[in-house]
Amino acid sequence: MNSVAFLIIAIITLSGAFAAATLRKLIHAALCLVIAFVGLAAYFFLLGAEFVGLVQVFVYVGAVAVLIVFTILLTRREVNGTRGINWGGAIVALAVFGGLLWTILKRKSLAKRIGEVLMTDFVWPLQCVGLVLTAALIGALVLVMEEKR
Repeated sequence: MNSVAFLIIAIITLSGAFAAATLRKLIHAALCLVIAFVGLAAYFFLLGAEFVGLVQVFVYVGAVAVLIVFTILLTRREVNGTRGINWGGAIVALAVFGGLLWTILKRKSLAKRIGEVLMTDFVWPLQCVGLVLTAALIGALVLVMEEKR
């Protein structure tokens, strides 16, 4: 049963991630990203890490994805024509995925060490980067809102 559940979740998660990277309409891409986030949370539930799965749902689906959708709705510009699939996004996503996978498989101790250092020694800088990115997003929203008036 776990193998079947794993495959079903994998198909849903990878489909959502691929669609998020390739769709031209940003709102559709953001909603597909929500599907990928929910699939990742399902993996945590399947592994027995219910707390981490709930945090994934609350933080990423409940906060980050909603913030992305609101940002798109507040800042979108109307485009007259619809274009095809964004293959550039898919190629970049596959390249990043391949690079990360290669790094993890070749240097398991390095990946583990990076995670340990980020979560122990560099917690405050990591939080500061998050605050700076949030401030940048709010600043971009303010600039766009002033431009529309």
